[in-house]
Amino acid sequence: MGFIQFINILWARRLIILLTTIACFAAAMLVIKILPPRYEANSRIMLEIVKPDPVTGQVISSSWARAYVKTQIELIKDFRVAGKVAEAAGWLNSPIMANEFRQSGANQSTDFSEWLAQRVIDNTSARLIEGSNILEITYSSTSPEPAAKLADLLRDAYFEQTLSFRRDTAAKNAEWFTRQTEKYREQLAEAERAKTEFERANGIVLNEDNVDADTSRLQALAAAATPTQNMIAPAPVVGPAPSAAQLASVDAAIAAASENLGPNHPDMKRLQERRAILVGVVADERSMMAANSRRPTVSGPSINALYSAQQAKVLANAGKVGEAKRLATDVAVLRSQFTKSAARAAELNQEAESNESGLTVLGSAVAPQSPEFPKIPLITFGSLGFGLALGVLVSLLVELLGRRVRDISDLALTGVPVLGSMAQDADEKPKRDFKYWLGFPGRLVRT
Repeated sequence: MGFIQFINILWARRLIILLTTIACFAAAMLVIKILPPRYEANSRIMLEIVKPDPVTGQVISSSWARAYVKTQIELIKDFRVAGKVAEAAGWLNSPIMANEFRQSGANQSTDFSEWLAQRVIDNTSARLIEGSNILEITYSSTSPEPAAKLADLLRDAYFEQTLSFRRDTAAKNAEWFTRQTEKYREQLAEAERAKTEFERANGIVLNEDNVDADTSRLQALAAAATPTQNMIAPAPVVGPAPSAAQLASVDAAIAAASENLGPNHPDMKRLQERRAILVGVVADERSMMAANSRRPTVSGPSINALYSAQQAKVLANAGKVGEAKRLATDVAVLRSQFTKSAARAAELNQEAESNESGLTVLGSAVAPQSPEFPKIPLITFGSLGFGLALGVLVSLLVELLGRRVRDISDLALTGVPVLGSMAQDADEKPKRDFKYWLGFPGRLVRT
């Protein structure tokens, strides 16, 4: 089919094309008239994805950022958020909404608040602006002012719900850690009591490095003794007892605890008992050192003898010292667990009272000036283009169903040789009926 034949077909079926275009245009105008306009308002909020949490210091990793954003979008369309929006908008007390609820027939399957929340959800959408961490919340309505108002209410309800989730989670975890702290406190007090009773019963006192007084004295003798010391040595000078440093440490602990604890407090009593043991040990050490200082000379073998005697004493008490160290290790472990649990509980309590939600509000929504739907220029020109294309298609189908010869070139399609053609007299005008104008084969009445 040549271009001229195609033009002839369209011209012959011009009435079909015209009617189809008019029908599509009329349908578009009817849609614009019937369908209510839809206005969309946008409210924005910034997600602190890359910023560390000011309380916990945690940062969302890039691998979890997409899942985090998806979770936030779904949270915006959650029933709890939508229910708060409906309540803040005053829909629960609106007779108009109540009447629409009854007319919809939904009162047989759901309650009023859920129906309102679902209505908010159906008109809500959210998306993350590409290349940023700004979340855009969109609400559509038949009026511009309600659209802007509901968009801001959605943003505020989402902010409050996110903060509520963080506080509730932190409060529950803080409660659990508080219970653990109290349990560790009781276990620590019991372990310290068992350690103190064992030390008092066996006369063993361990310093901060878990070394007993006998072992400390043995180490001091080992440092003083030399294998070649056979000469007469000068009389030793009486110095502080080896356990004097432990006694001073206990005295400092008692002085610090007395500021907050009373004399009958269990911790204060344990410190006093430990001090009494150390006082006796220090007195024994000073008596031994004073006796040694009164001797005119001290030979090498006497120091070695003291070292051997002290070594034998340490070996004799090795089992008791080992048990004391085990009890001290239990105390240290429980004290570490108690300290960590108490610190975590305090941190979670602080987080439960924090106003940090990980979100930053970026201003209020603006009422849209033009509806998002329907787009009148787009629908108008789109209907004209669609009607024209549909008319051309219908014309071609009609032509295929009722092929006509309008020109010599039409006969060339059948392969029949053309012997000649006869033109119509310009003065002779045949009468054409309605089918002719539609392009169907009809009557040509010559006069």
